[in-house]
Parts: sequence; structure tokens; C-alpha cells
Amino acid sequence: MNILTGLQATGKMHLGNYLGAILPMIQKSKNLESQDKFFFFVPDLHSFTTPIEYETMFARILENVKIYIASGLNYQAENIFLYRQSFIPAHSELTWILSCFSYYGEMQRMTQFKDKSTNKGENVSVGLFTYPVLMAADILLYNAEYIPLGDDQKQHLELARDLAIRFNNKFEKEIFTLPKPWKEQLEFMNLKQGIRIKSLQNPDKKMSKSVIDPKGTISLTDEPKAASKKIMSAVTDTFENINWDWEKQPGITNLMQILALLSNQDFEQVKQDWTGKTRYGDLKKAVASEVEKFLTDFQSNLNQIENTQIEKILIEKEQKVNIFAKKTLFKAQKAVGIRR
Repeated sequence: MNILTGLQATGKMHLGNYLGAILPMIQKSKNLESQDKFFFFVPDLHSFTTPIEYETMFARILENVKIYIASGLNYQAENIFLYRQSFIPAHSELTWILSCFSYYGEMQRMTQFKDKSTNKGENVSVGLFTYPVLMAADILLYNAEYIPLGDDQKQHLELARDLAIRFNNKFEKEIFTLPKPWKEQLEFMNLKQGIRIKSLQNPDKKMSKSVIDPKGTISLTDEPKAASKKIMSAVTDTFENINWDWEKQPGITNLMQILALLSNQDFEQVKQDWTGKTRYGDLKKAVASEVEKFLTDFQSNLNQIENTQIEKILIEKEQKVNIFAKKTLFKAQKAVGIRR
């Protein structure tokens, strides 16, 4: 079984990234069978689809990797691979091959492109239009069956599956491993739906790396007591009782979700403990305490990791990943007739 996950290096990592993507992956990586492979990568090539601060890019990439390790990733394990997307040339070459088997209509239907391209007066890059193909290459290069993703990436998983089926059928060979469908992805992560941590100030939207919402977002580098204050000032509602209800009480439900994940409790247990209670302040205090404790421990781990150590780890792992990726790329190259 091969598993793959990645987080972009743009913007500051926040609590939503940690709880929704990093923590579940670290937990899964600790329960691998000997034949399993787990690919953790920084999708740095994806970063250019929208404007970024180019001068800080390299530092952001290293910080991204440090966050994985500070979160408990056992990077020394033989079957865990930590790498940068741009250091594996096969990603770019397979993307071009796959793009020639992708359809214009498919790309047009991608929700993220549609949302961003409808803003009048804003130039939208071709990269934003075609990056789902790069994402498919990220997945298919490593025979990944499980790719834990947020709800907003469901379309991209389906495209990767469609391209794998189309390519395999065209050449009547199993060149690419077919990723598991969305339902099985959620079952693999023991979730009925993807985890999406909401903004503390606008709980109808997810927590964002954007500086537009500083009070609604808890960065992993926030001072712990300052983060605690953000929880205490979180927007809730005017109802009298605490209930787990994403439609009517998204702010309260978001806080309960954060509490469950940071305290390592089942959602059902947290619901049972808090449903029907009337003191919102007590819930906020409980969440604030967990957030403060988590950030204190996490930042202590993070500050002990040196950049030189990170670069050494990456170089060693990327040598092995390159060998793996080239094997898959070569099969695709042979199929299209550019290799013997």
C-alpha cells in the first residue's frame, strides 16, 4: 500500500493545516506495515499558480519540512519518504505527457479554477488552469492508492483516477495504479467527511493562511497565550445551548471539533460531554487550554530543528525518491513511444 500527502509552502501553516492534514498523516505513518510506503512531499511547483513572495520561498519550503518533523514524523524510517516536488524532475515530465491526454472541458469544470477565474480584472495564470494535471502526476508517479485530501480536492482525485484509467485503457497495460475512490479515501482515514477547521471569526469559511483573517486563524508560530485569546474571542452564536450542528451553530461546532482533535478524543465523546450545556465560556476555556498546551510543546520541538539538518535529510531521501519516480515515468514514456 502506497500513501501520499503534501502541503504547499506558501503562507504560514496554521492549526487547520495541522489538524486537517498533518496530524492524521503522522498518526497513519506510525502504523505502517513493512511493505507500505508513505510519501510526504512539499508541492513547491504548485505554489506558482497564484502570486507569492518568491524571495522567501526556499525558507518556507524548509519550514514546511521542519513542521512535519516537529509533528512527530519518523523521517528515518526506510519506508517513509520526505522530499521536494521540484527536486524530482519526473513530476514535470509526466505532467506534460498527462496534459496531452487531458481534455479542455475537464479543466474548465474544476471548481477552484472557476471560482478564481470569475473575478473580473484579475489575470488568471495558465498554471492555475492546468495544475490539476500536475497533481495527478504527483499521485500516479508513486502508485499511490491513498491520498488523504480536503473536501475541496475531491475533483482533483477524480481527475487523477480518470487519467489513469484513460491511459491504461489506451495502451492496454496497467501503467498507473488506480487511486482508491473518494469514499474509500474517507474510510481509510476513518472519516465520514474531510476535516475542515473553520475561521474563528467567520465560521462559514475555512481557516486560511491569508493575512485577511488574522484573528480567525491560529498560526503554528503564534505565541501560545495570544492563540488562547483568539479562541476566547471566537465568534459563536445567540443560541442558548451547545450543540454539534454545522448548519445552525458552525462556530460552536468548530470549537468542539478542535477540542476533540487536540485532546485525542472521539467526536462522539466530545458531543456527549458538551451537548446541552449553556456556558459557551466554559467550552472556549477548555479549547483555549488545549491550544495553548499544544503550541507550547509543538514550538519547543520546532525550535530544536536546524536548517542544515533538514537539507541533509532531504538530499538523502530525494535520491531514493528519484529512482522510484523514474521507474513509473519510464513506463509512461515507453507507452507513448519515446523510450524502448
